[in-house]
Amino acid sequence: MHIMINIFHISKFLIQNLDIQSHAVRQQYPRNCKMYTYSISQSARLMEDFLELARDNTKNDLETCGILGAFLKMGTFYVTTLIIPKQESTSQNCQAINEEEIFAIQNEQSLFPVGWIHTHPSQSCFMSSIDLHTQYSYQVMVPEAFAIVMAPTDTSRSYGIFRLSDPVGMSILKDCPEEGFHHHNEPADGGPIYEHCSNIYINSNLRFEIFDLR
Repeated sequence: MHIMINIFHISKFLIQNLDIQSHAVRQQYPRNCKMYTYSISQSARLMEDFLELARDNTKNDLETCGILGAFLKMGTFYVTTLIIPKQESTSQNCQAINEEEIFAIQNEQSLFPVGWIHTHPSQSCFMSSIDLHTQYSYQVMVPEAFAIVMAPTDTSRSYGIFRLSDPVGMSILKDCPEEGFHHHNEPADGGPIYEHCSNIYINSNLRFEIFDLR
């Protein structure tokens, strides 16, 4: 299934007069977080549309995951592609399969793998140990990569946009050999392993495409 959201094809135009607002968690970069070179712009509809695609799984208490692809222009990553891969899911985990289909789309459209999105259908909004390892695999390739957690049953926070702290969180995950659900030691400096992103911007005019490969 291939869905195209016809809003605005930013790659064909100079970037000007865009209705861009900072993500709600805008803040100064934490003391243990390096300044990222590029900002990220994503469609205002991306999270809502993803939740709709995940609705059946969510009703059955199964996680759903997707991959976010972006192109780089004038110092900003523009998230223009949401790929829903074939996947195996439980209530606490989701694993993409047939990953060559994901790579084919990314290569064909010259996209950077800037992040991923997944649901916590019956859990709160946080990053599990498995999520942290998944995020490390993205962030080690693209330092600006981020994770979106959608938690529709969490009454205090229905979504979060996270990134591993760098260098502290990245170092902990790099040196961790564990798999599955497990404990990570707290950073020696008292800082967090992961944190809210502060360079994600919501763009109400940005067009994006959805590839549902399930």
